[in-house]
Amino acid sequence: MLKVGLIGFGFMGHMHFDNYVRLASEGAQVQLVAICDLRIEELKQGAVAGNIATDQDEYDLSPYNLYDNIDAMLANEELDVVDICLPTYLHAEITCMMLEKGLHVFCEKPVAGNSTDGWKMVEVAKRNSKTLMIGQCLRFWPAYEYLKGCVEDGRFGKVKAGSFFRGSGFPQGWEDWYLDGSKSGGNIMDMHLHDTDMIHWLFGRPDKVSALGRKDDSGIRYDMVSTNYIYPDGKVLNAQSDWTLQGDFGFAMTYRVNFEGGNLVFENDVLKVNPNDGPGFIADLSEDRGYYREMKYFIQSIVSGEPITICTPESAVNTLEIIEAEIRSADNGGLLEEL
Repeated sequence: MLKVGLIGFGFMGHMHFDNYVRLASEGAQVQLVAICDLRIEELKQGAVAGNIATDQDEYDLSPYNLYDNIDAMLANEELDVVDICLPTYLHAEITCMMLEKGLHVFCEKPVAGNSTDGWKMVEVAKRNSKTLMIGQCLRFWPAYEYLKGCVEDGRFGKVKAGSFFRGSGFPQGWEDWYLDGSKSGGNIMDMHLHDTDMIHWLFGRPDKVSALGRKDDSGIRYDMVSTNYIYPDGKVLNAQSDWTLQGDFGFAMTYRVNFEGGNLVFENDVLKVNPNDGPGFIADLSEDRGYYREMKYFIQSIVSGEPITICTPESAVNTLEIIEAEIRSADNGGLLEEL
């Protein structure tokens, strides 16, 4: 039985909590035993706002050991795994500390605030022979898994073009850390990174990128971004993201991918498949979210002793390197940036 300590109990911490409870109820060899957060007394009162609703409005944390100090949790618990749902700028330091203590680590995306720190996390995990996985949840999201299958098996031929979009209002977080570009990296690092990772997962590392972005008044944080990804076969790929969509907009994640023999359109949580030579249809997809499926995969990998293959930490750092190239391009008005 893997004993887990959850560090960070904001929106993603609540989301992970829900899935540990579900996994345990399904007989998975995992038990959440401790939760640590500086604001644990405040956060245990209820759910935290985010792009996607958590499973509960009120949380009973009486079965768990609660801490507001990581050292205290480590001193009092015999853990196998730590799950890190902290702000981005804390990922590298806390992850490396946990790995050095001989614990497996699930860390939320992005892997780190920069690729140098990301590669350090990879090295520490290898040196300590521990499993490190980064929460690039779209790799496990059913609609994106379906797209991956179409790309790999060639059922509609080669990809000619694709467009990805993600948008919402400004995210909320502890002390507004999301809106501090020096801590979150802004939209381009936090939200847009999802679609960059998807393009990387589907098609590999692009040769070049060209990005346009709009910064906030501080001149540090990109709130909007539109990136073209250049591959040697000439397919036309773009990803856009915007977290300034206020009012009743809510949250959107969509894609349109055009193959030689058909196209896929994902919007409003519905995936429409349109073959060129037959009637279109709605894809039959699992109702499970990517959060649940990635955590189930992570736990199963540790229990079975099998290495992570779907979302290796190396791959997550490579995605971050693409993002860094996008930032350099946006800083230079969209000039092509080689990778």
